[in-house]
Amino acid sequence: MTIKPLETKAEIKGKAFVHWQAWREAYQELIDQTFLDGRTLEKSEQVALRAFQDGYPTFVAKDGERVVGFVDYGAYWDEDLPREGLMDAGEVYAIYILKAYYGQGVGYALLREALKALSSYQQVAVWVLEGNARAIRFYTRCGFRFDGKKQALALGTPVTEVRMILNNDMI
Repeated sequence: MTIKPLETKAEIKGKAFVHWQAWREAYQELIDQTFLDGRTLEKSEQVALRAFQDGYPTFVAKDGERVVGFVDYGAYWDEDLPREGLMDAGEVYAIYILKAYYGQGVGYALLREALKALSSYQQVAVWVLEGNARAIRFYTRCGFRFDGKKQALALGTPVTEVRMILNNDMI
């Protein structure tokens, strides 16, 4: 397994496939099926290409030449975390792994690389769908803790995301 920065057209397409497929695998019981059916591979490819062109940092996990997971990360987008300077809060925007690679350490390897890149931040946030027990266990094992912040999303039907925080002394 190789973890590396996203660089090539093939990796962008691979990231898009992982994003599209992982939503279908991880969110079937959590998100409205009609909404999931509306997320096409083509739309995922457009989003992945736009994110790459806009400079969003991404690491991909590759099994040979195949992209099997990715993590997007960067500065925290909101301003609701305590801030003493511009570099106080980072965020893991997305981390997805193909189901066939669950339990093989791919998520940990991706998160470790993102956290290294985010090490200048005082804390790192991640948003998780309420009820996504697998993701919540993963982040809890990695030292993230709920901070009480929630937000509603409309993904076909209303769902709730909860925020988890990792303090810099844990990174």
